[in-house]
Amino acid sequence: MSSRPLGHQIVSVKPIPVPAPGRGIDLQVKVTAPRSGQNLPVIVFSHGNGWSLDGYEPLVDRWAAAGFVVVQPTHLDSRRNAIGWDDPRFATIWRVRIADLHAILDNLGDILAEAGLGIRVDRERIAVVGHSWGAQTAGAILGARVLDADGVPGEDFSHSAVSAGALIAATGTGDTLTPFAAENLPFMKPDFSTMATPALVIAGGKDQSQLSTRGPEWFTDAYHLSPAPKSLLTFAEAEHTMGGIAGESLAETTDEDPARVVLLADAISGYLRAALGFDDAEWTVRGSTAEDGDGTWSITGK
Repeated sequence: MSSRPLGHQIVSVKPIPVPAPGRGIDLQVKVTAPRSGQNLPVIVFSHGNGWSLDGYEPLVDRWAAAGFVVVQPTHLDSRRNAIGWDDPRFATIWRVRIADLHAILDNLGDILAEAGLGIRVDRERIAVVGHSWGAQTAGAILGARVLDADGVPGEDFSHSAVSAGALIAATGTGDTLTPFAAENLPFMKPDFSTMATPALVIAGGKDQSQLSTRGPEWFTDAYHLSPAPKSLLTFAEAEHTMGGIAGESLAETTDEDPARVVLLADAISGYLRAALGFDDAEWTVRGSTAEDGDGTWSITGK
């Protein structure tokens, strides 16, 4: 792959402001990239609830070392902004999150120039990745919609600049939401039938959500209910943080497994290299390894 750097050194630039009129709080991003290499593909990453542009280094740094430019926003629900469940702004944050990704994609040239990367990036090869709430946000960019109270699909938030994606612990359909989720998170009713963009869905076999009465299979809906082409990567022992993808030694990580985090990060970069049209060698090997492995993780596709 021509974009893979030599030496694996990476650099980050933050904060970079992004125009977002009417947002109330300025939109800022962090850009992490390899120090060398040309024709670099882009990952726009959407964090889970409460996080910020400073989270998820175990994933972001590894992707950058593998040859990707990673752009991370701080969404409004970040703990830094102190917008809780009872804040009147919370009800529309899901829309602002999607708008954040659109603003980044629409202003990507200026963002990359600010980071000193303008001539080194292949802007025809862009992916979105997200975790948890960020996976729902990224899913909307890939074509998923939100059902209203009558079950009617809402507006199309997909973006033509995005060619592929990866959804980590993406919440499933809204028919089994707990009373708390139904009251506070009415937007958590995704319709995956229109999510046609190629994507890798990643689920944990022990991810028991407090928001749904279903079991861990809830997090596979994005794969099963969306049109091909899709792939599903399942980690049998993983919980919601997949072993610690947001950072090392965090209290919320109850299944800490650094090796699993590395495997997840590398699987995503390998899948995206294939989906973005570089080469499929790494992803093919990953599939063969899963078939011959110990059953702790598996890959299926359609």
